[in-house]
Amino acid sequence: MLDRLNALLSSSRFEMAITAVIILNAITLGLETWPEAYTAFGGLFRFVDAAILIIFVVEITLRLIVHRLSFFKDPWSIFDFVVVAISLMPTQGAFSVLRALRVLRVLRLISFVPSLKRVVTALLEALPGLGSIALLLGLLYYVFAVMATKLYGAGFPEWFGSIGASAYTLFQIMTLESWSMGIVRPVMETHPTAWLFFVPFILMTSFTVLNLFIGIIVSAMQSEHEATAEADRAAIHVETESMTAEVRAMRLEIAEMKDLLKADRTQA
Repeated sequence: MLDRLNALLSSSRFEMAITAVIILNAITLGLETWPEAYTAFGGLFRFVDAAILIIFVVEITLRLIVHRLSFFKDPWSIFDFVVVAISLMPTQGAFSVLRALRVLRVLRLISFVPSLKRVVTALLEALPGLGSIALLLGLLYYVFAVMATKLYGAGFPEWFGSIGASAYTLFQIMTLESWSMGIVRPVMETHPTAWLFFVPFILMTSFTVLNLFIGIIVSAMQSEHEATAEADRAAIHVETESMTAEVRAMRLEIAEMKDLLKADRTQA
């Protein structure tokens, strides 16, 4: 019985069916935000939502029955379990805010699409490197925020009156959102050499540190791709060796049969 359930849960048709249910759930949750559609089909949306939740609960239950405690050794299984558990929480009264968390069920699509799973895995593996870059960026922000507060805080207290205000203004400058006409040029009207402060800041943050983020993520995704390709090659190699062994065994059997036939003919 367990073998049949395991075969069912791991079959491509079952995974495609669950993926279709997740996509349907995403569509209905989006349509619920459309007032005209909810007014006309609100009852249908609620019925579909409840049916989809029942499907998810049954699927998680079957996986728990098949895998038991090993179910919780897989991070993606834990992710699916938490998402479905959140959907089962009450959505009335003080917990009405949790109703909006139903949209988290759409994220289950990640665990059913291998390409999305590889991307998320690569991002998680890149976190240590991203943490180092984030620390470097934080140090740069702190240094430049202190400098900006001391240099321009008196003349522009709204932008640089405190370290917090300076950090927020510098973040806006880093994103290149209205940094020139909105902030830097007004400052340069009072401090003509202010560009000597802001241009190096942009070069070090927007064009250097942030590109390091991209480089680390790309490197992690490349490593994940290579690991997947290596696993596929290893599986093909094992399968090839197995087929080669079977062919050799068949050749030995054929040779033995030929020898037996020759012996029978000789005796005859």
